[in-house]
Amino acid sequence: MRKAKPKKRYILPDPKFNDILVTKFVNYLMKDGKKSTAYSIFYDAVQIVEERTKENGLETWKKALNNIYPSVEVKSRRVGGATFQVPMEVRPERKTALGIKWMIQYARSRGEKTMVERLAGEIISASKGEGASVKKKDDTHRMADANKAFSHFRF
Repeated sequence: MRKAKPKKRYILPDPKFNDILVTKFVNYLMKDGKKSTAYSIFYDAVQIVEERTKENGLETWKKALNNIYPSVEVKSRRVGGATFQVPMEVRPERKTALGIKWMIQYARSRGEKTMVERLAGEIISASKGEGASVKKKDDTHRMADANKAFSHFRF
């Protein structure tokens, strides 16, 4: 067991929108330390979202993320010899982390040609409440609902 809890690292807001959540998203999007490339992918995707939906791109992105955030998830818990899937509430930090990871993961697996188009498509579909990342959230909620009987094993 460790002696002390590690200090929480705070990140700086992004240059364009002055938003910490955007920086966090870009950090997850980034590959091989190419942050400027990740920023350009995100900003171009937001621009495409604005053109297609005729709404504020950043607000659409935030709405999409809110549609992806899970409120419950299942965690494995061993009791005796059996392993139970116990439904648990999701902490706010983990909620944002999961939502961002799912959005990027399913954007990468889309069929469009460039990552900018894929991300824009995933943002638009998630803001409407459809798409693979919203389906993932629904599956997580469904799994937690199905295992509600084991909720008394919470730790």
